[in-house]
Amino acid sequence: MPGHRPTVRCPTCGRRFSWDERSPWRPFCSERCRLIDLGEWLGEGHRISEPLEGEPFLPADDDRGRDDSADGSG
Repeated sequence: MPGHRPTVRCPTCGRRFSWDERSPWRPFCSERCRLIDLGEWLGEGHRISEPLEGEPFLPADDDRGRDDSADGSG
């Protein structure tokens, strides 16, 4: 149905609102709810509970795995 926008629930306050791809706050209903969620992450109220898979990120000054040769031969 053209022009139909689905109704979704804000993950912070639970308020129902019309989903709009152009909304600057999506998936939240407002800037306030977006900032509340950000504060939860920064205050460690939210956290990723599963261990991350793969190699950890290396610090910027760590040269392991870096290829500086011009031809890529190492």
